[in-house]
Amino acid sequence: MIFTFTDEQRELAATLRRFLQDKSPSAEVRRLMQTEQGYDPQTWAQLAGQLGLQGLAIPEKYGGSGAGPVELAVACEEMGRALLCAPYFATAVLAAHALLASGDQAAAEEFLPSLADGSAIATLAVPEDDGAWSAGGLQTRARRSGDGYVLDGRKSFVLDGHIADLILVAAQADAGPSLFAVQGSADGLSRRLLETLDMTRKQAVLELDAVPARLIGAEGGAADVVGQTLRHAAVALAAEQVGGAQRCLDMSVEYAKIRMQFGRPIGSFQAIKHMCADMLLEVESARSAAYYAAWAAQEQSGELPLVSSLAKAFCSEVYFRAAADNIQIHGGIGFTWEHDAHLYYRRAKSAELMLGTPEEHREAAAGWLIDRAAGPAPVRR
Repeated sequence: MIFTFTDEQRELAATLRRFLQDKSPSAEVRRLMQTEQGYDPQTWAQLAGQLGLQGLAIPEKYGGSGAGPVELAVACEEMGRALLCAPYFATAVLAAHALLASGDQAAAEEFLPSLADGSAIATLAVPEDDGAWSAGGLQTRARRSGDGYVLDGRKSFVLDGHIADLILVAAQADAGPSLFAVQGSADGLSRRLLETLDMTRKQAVLELDAVPARLIGAEGGAADVVGQTLRHAAVALAAEQVGGAQRCLDMSVEYAKIRMQFGRPIGSFQAIKHMCADMLLEVESARSAAYYAAWAAQEQSGELPLVSSLAKAFCSEVYFRAAADNIQIHGGIGFTWEHDAHLYYRRAKSAELMLGTPEEHREAAAGWLIDRAAGPAPVRR
């Protein structure tokens, strides 16, 4: 397969890069990561009003642009490069995909337009205290109350859960794991911001005590919805990791050209040359993996479960190695708070665990291959 970007996709990347250079420089990232909200509402409004990014992958009938996973990956790569502090991944990737995957037409018509125009922030609450992104073994419970439901339990590591207007909660109902919509202002809901390694991406703990909720999709249907959502989210996160790894490579090369030792740039030393060359090879390989997975998602390929997991596993490890090598190439200054290298290292480590570890994704990929090799069960006559 020969994959090339269209003129529109290249223009999207260039436009967003210019925007983020202005709106998400290092000083602004450091300012926002110290705030409780963790984002700038004005920049968030501009992302929607000027660029239409919140609705990028939302169909036009719901107020979005109707673009596909490749365009979303392009946007996520640029945001990862700039360490954008915004609830974009939670809203435009996790929540939007979950609503679309649910097949609930009424819920999509009600919620997606406000996500697309940036007037609402949303998130998906799946993990509990074990951090597992799975609909199996949920401790959060849903019980009927009148014509609706109420939820009891606790959700952890919820991206932007402390500021979300809409929270899609995976909970155990009588018919099995189910998805529910909870308003951020609902009675019985308490939210607490977590202290995490990556200060540029906020996470929260949610306590639910008889919180009124609306069923999204069919009761017992959350396992499939969460599975579909996580496959698409893994592709978007892989692209974001590529953007961060590319920035680490660029920082390393720039520094290796200007840092002098023994009267010559450190980039002239063989050890530094090899490190930068290895980083380049891995970053380009990660980009190929991420965009192949995005293409598979766009084409609705049957191998998406395989390639999304492989892309997430590989890009996670490449980003972490690039971030660590970036610190090493910078030497003593790379370990300081004032230098940006540690911000990418923190994001790399956090993203490595988000949506499942590389080991978990490789296990999922191996399981998919085994199931495919086994084929359908023989028919007994």
